[in-house]
Amino acid sequence: MPTLLCFGDSNTWGFHPASITAPHPERHAPEVRWTGVAARELGAEWRIIEEGQNGRMTVHDDPFNVARNARVYLPACLESHKPLDVVVLMLGTNDLKAWLNLPPSEIAAGAGVLARLVLASDSGPGHRPPRLLLVSPPAIGDLTHLPDLAARLPNGKERSRALPRHYEALSRTLGCAYLNSQEWVTPSPLDGIHLDADAHATLGRAIAAAVRELA
Repeated sequence: MPTLLCFGDSNTWGFHPASITAPHPERHAPEVRWTGVAARELGAEWRIIEEGQNGRMTVHDDPFNVARNARVYLPACLESHKPLDVVVLMLGTNDLKAWLNLPPSEIAAGAGVLARLVLASDSGPGHRPPRLLLVSPPAIGDLTHLPDLAARLPNGKERSRALPRHYEALSRTLGCAYLNSQEWVTPSPLDGIHLDADAHATLGRAIAAAVRELA
């Protein structure tokens, strides 16, 4: 049975955009999340592992949240779930936060560190590296109705839309598969960051199709 690891942040976790102002985040149902849609599309012969975490960053420690550095966690994740046939990596949105003040090129560089960890690992079948699908994250939408959130993600709309060209260039350098999620989905207008049910369905189908091409 081939195994697919879906490694990402809150849009992989399934954060429901309507809960952005709630005391605690709510999650889309398993069958609604893009990971669940991809599982349905790929069929019962595939095993899908969901590894989404709210606030996860590429290579940075978050002083306001514990255990958000993907570089620290990813090697153990690959080890514990192996053998992995395919890894889907979709991270970068949280690296847009104001306190980091990173340009899009350096956010992509952080994703590159993670991609190289995957491609240098022995977590695939036969102790070889798994195949990698690098996904540039969805764009950030209008945040003017959420001024506190907008202040945490300055120029988020513009900077997030610059990520795909850097991620695509990275995928060419690494020789891995690539998908631009911004060609498929836009965030919910409720919070300008997270995907609604329809977007999850669209993204899940697109990722499943890309995974099939790697299988």
